[in-house]
Amino acid sequence: MLTVDDYGAIRRARRDGLSIRAIARQFNHSRRTIRHVLTHAEPPPVRTRRRPAPQLGPVEAIIDQILREDEDAPPKQRHTAAQLFRRLRDEYGYRGSYVQVRRYVRTHRRGPQQETFIPLGHLPGQRLEADFGHIHVDFPDGRRRVPFLATAWAYSNAPFVIALPFERTEALLEGMIAAFEFFAAVPKEVWWDNPKTVATLILQGRDRQLHPRYAALASHYVFAPLFCMPGRGNEKPDAEGTVKAVQRRFATPVPRVANIDELNILLRNRCEAERQRVVQSLFGPFTIADRLAEDLAAAMPLPAHRFDPCVIRPAAPVDKYQTVAFEGTRYSVPRAFAFRMVTVKGYVDRVVIVAEGQVVATHARSFEKQTMVLDPIHYLATLGRKPGALDSAPVFRDWKLPACFAALRAALEGLHGRLGGSRRFVRVLQLLGEHPLTRVTQAIEACHRASLTSAEAVIQRTRSLAAIEAATRGGAVPPPEACTIPHVQVPLPDLSRFNQLLSSPAVEHPVSVFCT
Repeated sequence: MLTVDDYGAIRRARRDGLSIRAIARQFNHSRRTIRHVLTHAEPPPVRTRRRPAPQLGPVEAIIDQILREDEDAPPKQRHTAAQLFRRLRDEYGYRGSYVQVRRYVRTHRRGPQQETFIPLGHLPGQRLEADFGHIHVDFPDGRRRVPFLATAWAYSNAPFVIALPFERTEALLEGMIAAFEFFAAVPKEVWWDNPKTVATLILQGRDRQLHPRYAALASHYVFAPLFCMPGRGNEKPDAEGTVKAVQRRFATPVPRVANIDELNILLRNRCEAERQRVVQSLFGPFTIADRLAEDLAAAMPLPAHRFDPCVIRPAAPVDKYQTVAFEGTRYSVPRAFAFRMVTVKGYVDRVVIVAEGQVVATHARSFEKQTMVLDPIHYLATLGRKPGALDSAPVFRDWKLPACFAALRAALEGLHGRLGGSRRFVRVLQLLGEHPLTRVTQAIEACHRASLTSAEAVIQRTRSLAAIEAATRGGAVPPPEACTIPHVQVPLPDLSRFNQLLSSPAVEHPVSVFCT
């Protein structure tokens, strides 16, 4: 069979003056074939012979009826070709082969129609798309799977990516705020698919019941919270493409970092480098940086104040152990707020407890269930009444303090006994409720150098250091006596005067002298 290349070679040989006989001899074809080639520019299309449909006779109508009924049946309860063959054989006496039935079903069953799309062109500054993805990262303690939030402008395709410890609502809020601050602009719309951390309930059409904190975020930054239809993640292709880009390009090979902060620096640098990339679109190529400038010019500015990216648990009760529950973990509060109602605010990295409009406790967030996160400072007031807890309570037993604290306690117990020394040491620890650890440490070390072993000396020295620091911040010069611990000498009493009273004849009742 001659190909189109053969046609071209034959026609060029005729163009160069060769006769039909010479061409036939050169290409080893008949002169009739050569004449046909010279009158046609290319070979005729190859015709494929369609195999005739299998003839199933009277059961074809039965098969068609079953296939029509299957259109209203649940997808997993429709007839397979094998089940249909069995029914034809058992119920209708079909004696043909299974292959004939399978071919007929494949040809006549209506499959789902392929979806077509309309090319879209979003306006600058209008739409930001967001989605979560996952990558594996090598940390010093091993390889871990890390979630990340990916956002992308629909007009410019400019991305922003941030790694987060989890995908809860507070992490989503933190990530969205970081994206707005990275671009220094806010879009008019933010599109998600339907995560429960954003849309707690899917209503009719595109209506959603929003998570209260995400609704507050949308109100604070004045953007419209919009969502894809269920199962239609392709409605936000820019965010989907950014997730794949992070997995295939940003995180390949697997990143090796010391911590999540270093990973986020790496991701941020890659996002900035992406601005120089040329995107091939349906409307022609463009540079991300050029279109991003249009996006930012048309977007809204950041508000004056930053949104508080936390979830809030209002009216939480504090128990007798001075703890309040949040996400399966209990966090301590000062003794003054025991048995009261407080508000707990959960951030990505910390838990903040608020009472009467003021922050009363802040803890690093723990993700271990059924555990307690306790601050020893919160229990110092109770410790003054129960000094025995100094050794029996883990909150104090596991307290990591500078070595000078243990040396001071040993010295106090050596002078006043175990119970008396512990009580005096508790008074020193209670200073940490009002003064920073560094100041109290300096006071203890200064007293040790001066050979002063008493709680009163440490207390006095701590207050003196506080006065010095306050005066220094205020620009005043502290008096010299505030820089040192005052040394007081009390003279010994002169008992000879009492002897004179005892030997005097004018005193008849010497005992009354001591009683007056």
